This record gives sequence, structure tokens and C-alpha cells, in this order.
Amino acid sequence: MQQGALLGKVALVTGSATGIGAAIAITFAQAGANVVINYTKSKAEAEATAELARERGAEVRIVSGDVAKDEDCRRLAQAALDAWGRIDILVNNAGTTKFAAHHDLDALDGKDFTRLYAVNVVGAFQMIRACRDALRAGGEGAVVNISSIAGTAGVGSSVAYAASKGALNTMTISLARALAPQIRVNAICPGYVATRWFKDRFGPERFEQINAEQAEAAPLKRTGQPKDIADAALFLCSAASRHITGELLLVDGGLHLSLPR
Repeated sequence: MQQGALLGKVALVTGSATGIGAAIAITFAQAGANVVINYTKSKAEAEATAELARERGAEVRIVSGDVAKDEDCRRLAQAALDAWGRIDILVNNAGTTKFAAHHDLDALDGKDFTRLYAVNVVGAFQMIRACRDALRAGGEGAVVNISSIAGTAGVGSSVAYAASKGALNTMTISLARALAPQIRVNAICPGYVATRWFKDRFGPERFEQINAEQAEAAPLKRTGQPKDIADAALFLCSAASRHITGELLLVDGGLHLSLPR
């Protein structure tokens, strides 16, 4: 992808202090965009990510906020407008889960579903609504929702997580139709991605085992990395994808090819 593919653009990336979100913010900065970096708890990590983005020439704003709260979503959008007077790109990366075996129905309750939906689905909706007018004003707005293979195949960390990502995928299609032609809305559905999220959950030794297992399971025989998702997001937000909207892009090393349909 051309280094200046997003030159002069303004991108707001939720949940961008670490992991996939951080990789997206840094990649967009490298491509010429100014970036709003959002966090809920990881302030030090957000500042480190912001510094990496600045080293690539970007202007950066760091804004705390919980996307499950509509007032925080509106404040995030306003921060971009106050800084640069425009929003060209929104990446809904903020997400959460609860780990629970799919067969263990007693491991989840209604509160778990409500919490996951509040962030993974409602949060994305609220961010799109908060940024809608600014995205529309430029005539070439781009929204990318970071979903999951869980939402297409019913796999992943829990039934509640898979259900929330399935809802996010449906919402992506609905809003792509509703917001065209000024705003394109697409989703990326990663498979397993080797992030701190998994390392913190399972510990370093099991984390390495999972990486090896996932690489072996994927037809491309490699473990997904945050940069893989960031590069896909860059494509979907650049002029190279000007004729693409309502798409659910699987970025999983081909893992979906070996899953039950």
C-alpha cells in the first residue's frame, strides 16, 4: 500500500492503545493520517502508541472513553473535530469478551450478553452515529468494524462473543446500505491474532503453544499478527477500495476453509 494512501485524512480508532488497534493507528499514521487514539484503562500504552504514530509524522490526540457510553462516543468525535475540523475514517476496534466453553451454558448469563453487546455492538453503532455527519461531509467517509471469524462461524471465546460479532456483521451490512453513497461501511473478521490479550489470559508458555497450533491449523501456516489486520484496514479505508462497501473480509490465514459450514 502506498505510504501516502491516507495523506491529509483524519482517523479515529477506538481501543487503540494496544494490540490490533495500536497497529492500525500506527499504520494509518505511516500512511499520512492524523489519528485519535482511544483507551479506557491503558493510558501509558496509549501514550506509547501515540509516540510511535508521531514518529511517523502524524498529529495525534489521545482521548479516554468507554464506547458503551454514548456521551463518551460523542466526546471522542468532538475531539477529532476540535483538532482538525474533520473525520474521514472511523475504525471500531474496541471490544470485549468473556471466556466460556460453548457447551457450558451455565458459564454465561444475561448480564454477560448485555455487557458484550454494549461494547461490541452498541458501542460501534454509537461511534458511527457520533461521527456520521463529519464522515458524510467529506463525501468519502470510511468505517471499518473489527469483527471476528467468531461472527461468521460461531466459534471463539464464548457463545456470547460469537453472537455479538454476528450482530456486528449484520449491522455492518445494514449501515452500508443506509449510509451510502457518502460513507462506506465494511468489517474485518480476523481469525486468531497473537496479541497481548491472549498472552495475558493464558500465560507465555500456553500463548506460544496456541500460536503454533493456530499456525498449523491455518492453510497459510502462519500465525495472524496485528499488522495483518492493520494492513487490511488500511486497504478498506483507502481509495483502492472505493468501490467496496458492506463487505465482511475474512483475514484469518484461510482458517475458515477448515471450519464446519
